[in-house]
Amino acid sequence: MGPVIAVGKPLLLDCEDVAWFRDQPDAARGAAAALGRRVGLGEHRTAQLVLAVAELATNVTKHSNDGSVLLRVLRDPAVAGVEVLVLDTGPGMADVPAALRDGVSTIGTLGIGLGSVKRLADRFDVHSVPGVGTVQLARFWPRPLPASVAGEAVVGGITRPIGGEVVCGDAWAARTDAGAGEEAARVPAEQSGSRLTGSGAVPDWSAMTAAGTGHRAARHAAAEPVRSSRPAGERSELVRGAAEGPGQGVLVMSCDGLGHGPMAARASQAAVHAFRTGSGRTPEQVVEEVHRALRGTRGAAVAVARLEAGGRLLFCGIGNIAASVVTTGTRANLLSHPGIVGSQMRQLRTYEQRMPAGGTLVMHSDGLSERWRPGDLATLLHHPPAVIAAGLLRHAGTRRDDASVVIAKGAW
Repeated sequence: MGPVIAVGKPLLLDCEDVAWFRDQPDAARGAAAALGRRVGLGEHRTAQLVLAVAELATNVTKHSNDGSVLLRVLRDPAVAGVEVLVLDTGPGMADVPAALRDGVSTIGTLGIGLGSVKRLADRFDVHSVPGVGTVQLARFWPRPLPASVAGEAVVGGITRPIGGEVVCGDAWAARTDAGAGEEAARVPAEQSGSRLTGSGAVPDWSAMTAAGTGHRAARHAAAEPVRSSRPAGERSELVRGAAEGPGQGVLVMSCDGLGHGPMAARASQAAVHAFRTGSGRTPEQVVEEVHRALRGTRGAAVAVARLEAGGRLLFCGIGNIAASVVTTGTRANLLSHPGIVGSQMRQLRTYEQRMPAGGTLVMHSDGLSERWRPGDLATLLHHPPAVIAAGLLRHAGTRRDDASVVIAKGAW
């Protein structure tokens, strides 16, 4: 069964990585206070956020190796919140449940313990492997908790700038093709998949967070999914004139602006804007839209995937974006082709892949080595997408380039 928007549970959330901190617990705490006020958490909820950040940041600084804290903003159309990601290559936790019990606190922290952080946060998740390291996620929304953000998004990612830079030239984004693009004229199967549909109107973002109308959800539920004829896990197959299946699809983009610094960030943000406001429904259509938007910039490597009910995945990539379908024991790589989106781009090609049960889509820039194996993610795959992304960044990321990872997982 494919990804379904359940009433009251968000499918996708907008995400903005704000700031990274290494060995700076006081700076992280101050930034958390400013961020909580900026997004409207309220004084009491902001104070709880600051307390949690102080505990997590002090803990990782004193008792881990190469620990980092990332503060970021999450949004749906109605509300904004703050998410804290902490990753390290420290000693890890031999017994995570024990570490979450009341009264357990690492020496030198504020003493509230991870159990109290878990209670303060609306969502708290820990992945830890002794001798490898730990990833922790804490999410804070205004109170009372809005129903639209009470669930877990099926797409999440992370970005990190090259050492010495403040802005990152990598970016990722996700959306559904419901809304304005839904009623657009579809491309016949025999036509080139790179032609664009529709009017170019902005997609209905309320559909991404279950705030859309009931008749639209019913229409998607009634649509018969297109099921790939390819066995799950087999090598992807080139598809000419690829068309979207009926019903709602989830589109995911990974983008790496050429080089690094502000000019690379400008290119990647232009790509994100074109992706979010475009009407393309297939990966080729979306890449064409992004290509036009990036003219006049330095260009980027871009990859777009479309996930559909029934386990069908369509993929189109230009440049050095790595993409794979991963299970606990397998990794099926998806093919990207040479070129620069916005500058030098040859004929686009779409590949079809069958998502296996429990499969996860992994896309990342060349700020990560491609030499990771499925076993490196095996214990991460049952965690939220953002935790998987952070764990892979910790394992395979380098400091010599901007880096980004985006993960899509769900009941495909």
